[in-house]
Amino acid sequence: MPRETGGSRRRTLQDVAETVGLSVNTVSRALRDLPGVGDATRAQIKAEAERIGYVPNAHARSLVLGSRKTIGVIITDLANPFFNDLVTEIEEQAIQAGYTLVLLLSDEDPEREQVAVDTALRSGVDGIIAVPVQGRSNPWEAVTRAGVPLVLVAREMPGLGVDFFSSDNQTARRQTTETMIALGAQDIVLLEEDLRISTVSHRLDGFRAALEAHGIEYDSRRTAVVPSRRTARGASLWRGEDAYLVASDLLESGRVPDGILVGNDFFALGVYAALRERGIVVGKDTMIMGWGDYPFSRYLDPPLSTVRLPVVEVARRATTRMLSLLDGTATPGPVAEYIQPEIMLRASTNH
Repeated sequence: MPRETGGSRRRTLQDVAETVGLSVNTVSRALRDLPGVGDATRAQIKAEAERIGYVPNAHARSLVLGSRKTIGVIITDLANPFFNDLVTEIEEQAIQAGYTLVLLLSDEDPEREQVAVDTALRSGVDGIIAVPVQGRSNPWEAVTRAGVPLVLVAREMPGLGVDFFSSDNQTARRQTTETMIALGAQDIVLLEEDLRISTVSHRLDGFRAALEAHGIEYDSRRTAVVPSRRTARGASLWRGEDAYLVASDLLESGRVPDGILVGNDFFALGVYAALRERGIVVGKDTMIMGWGDYPFSRYLDPPLSTVRLPVVEVARRATTRMLSLLDGTATPGPVAEYIQPEIMLRASTNH
């Protein structure tokens, strides 16, 4: 009787062999394009392997090593401080549990993401923790089809049916907007990057919800788009210059918002410069609220109010869930958890 291939167990040569009613040796030769297997049989075997989600494990032949105990981690880039801290914490927990990491980068490129997924699967990782690109393709279905445990972080893939852990970006952005309103701001502008990802859309949702809840009309003048450093090959840190140019255009129109929210603290560097050139005093003439609480934020003049993201807690929960999936102790899922960030109030908002 063919073996059950549902659930999160990784598909094996034995699974393929049982579904086609042939020996493991024949299946192995067919999938490696070795002689001794007819063309029709080879085609049938390959089709069945693809159907059930079998992916060759490059290390499966090593009986001496047994399980390699590896977790694949696929992120968009290491230049983003959030992802850098995320990987550091995942690795710390994985090492304590006897696992090592295979780190792969997608660089916000769907094609490179597909290569990263394929590489992780063929490397024989036991599970994958990933930050998806959320591009035009969905390579993650191949992971679930292959029975490899998958946990997503920071960005959602609705409908995939896997575990997900993230900062509560929508609530945090709503709270920062409401904080500005409580401090007296009415003409509030949000500078956001132009990536079409769930983290940005959730922040925009929170911004709009806060305005509407306080009777402030939302329109296109409330947001300004900062070109993303991740729309082209070669990820690098956000540049303050991008936000400087956007803020300068806004100020040249004669408008000086009394509250400015930015999508990350690096954007605040550019906004500070644009305001300073025009003699506009941060914390007096206008308020600024960042996002990320990067190490330089508290040393700006004035110190930047911002949002401290719970990256360590997100990483811990995602890794704990992955380890429970791997050792068979996981509660039924999928699980979705949103961890609340902390608002850090400083002198840029009169604190």
